[in-house]
Amino acid sequence: MISTAFAMGQTGGQAGQAGGLAGFLPIIILFAIFYFLLIRPQQKKAKEHRDMISNLKKGNRVVTSGGIYGTILSLDDTTISLEIAEKVKIKISRGNVAALVSDNESAQKKEKK
Repeated sequence: MISTAFAMGQTGGQAGQAGGLAGFLPIIILFAIFYFLLIRPQQKKAKEHRDMISNLKKGNRVVTSGGIYGTILSLDDTTISLEIAEKVKIKISRGNVAALVSDNESAQKKEKK
């Protein structure tokens, strides 16, 4: 009679372990969804932004994160000098450059004026 109870106790323990693993499955699936829908695209966008900032050159037209359009006059390791109007120069951090402005966008804005 004692051996029967001992055998039953072991079987119940093994079933509990399988149930615990199945309990983590939704969490694992949820993490995979977050990775592919949120984390991975954000890392890709950050890498593209770092590459764009490292490839800036004198004469490029850029837009800052504050929405200011300008032409790069000089570059430093941490700062950029922009000409935003004739004889109006500002100095900004490299990280504040949001995007390069293509020649097509510049031409379209001039046509609208």
